[in-house]
Amino acid sequence: MILYLHSIQDISVQYETGDLPVLVLCSDGQQYICKYMRPNATIAYKLACEFMGALFADAWRINTPPFSIIQIKPAHWASISTPHSYSAPAIGFRKIDGVIDITPTTYQQVKVGKQALYQLLKIALFDFWIANEDRTYNNANLLYQLETNTIISIDYGGILNNVSFDYPLTQLTETDSILCADIFAHISCHVTNEQLKDAVSHLQKDYQRCLIRAKEQTLQLANIPKEWNVPITKIQAKANELFSDKWIEDTWTNFVECLKQNSNYGR
Repeated sequence: MILYLHSIQDISVQYETGDLPVLVLCSDGQQYICKYMRPNATIAYKLACEFMGALFADAWRINTPPFSIIQIKPAHWASISTPHSYSAPAIGFRKIDGVIDITPTTYQQVKVGKQALYQLLKIALFDFWIANEDRTYNNANLLYQLETNTIISIDYGGILNNVSFDYPLTQLTETDSILCADIFAHISCHVTNEQLKDAVSHLQKDYQRCLIRAKEQTLQLANIPKEWNVPITKIQAKANELFSDKWIEDTWTNFVECLKQNSNYGR
């Protein structure tokens, strides 16, 4: 269920990352990292991608922060000079404590083993399926919870081939995948070839279950805020592409080929 919340105090933090998200305390007592409308037509489509990506990641049972639609009250924008829309709601991702960003300098803190391997493989396959071009070898867009050994997927503003709503989906290239990153090399080199094969075999079966659950969630796409002015017909067209038999089959083939190039899988 998608929650609809509102801010209850002034914005306390604005982050320096590309979309300049803000940290907001909301009516459920939780803090959310929010992305919001600005006077730029492409921003609305990025917000729609964030919505779609988070919705489907949750359906895949990938560890990802819960998201809500959040109305930030006009008075609570006082400390922020970035141009924004007072009327359009934001999309907010619940702030998770006790995590680190996975970067080229922190990835070795991830505990290696079958759990981390499967989590990363599943995130990689999800990225291939949803054409996420914003998680690459030098930009993991992953968090890591040390206490639970949990890899957490974030940031879906680059799905659908970097927000390409007017062109057909295209498969990711090798360098677009987390399978090319140091974090995957770190994990895969510490598991046996047999463990890797077992994980891929299990993932292939899980893939179909993930797609079934995701398709069941497509009705939720109608809840993308109308204030974003993204035509529902464009959203539905992209969903239809994602669930076409050819795209699903080509995604698995592409995933396996990339895996072979970056591990001992299939050798």
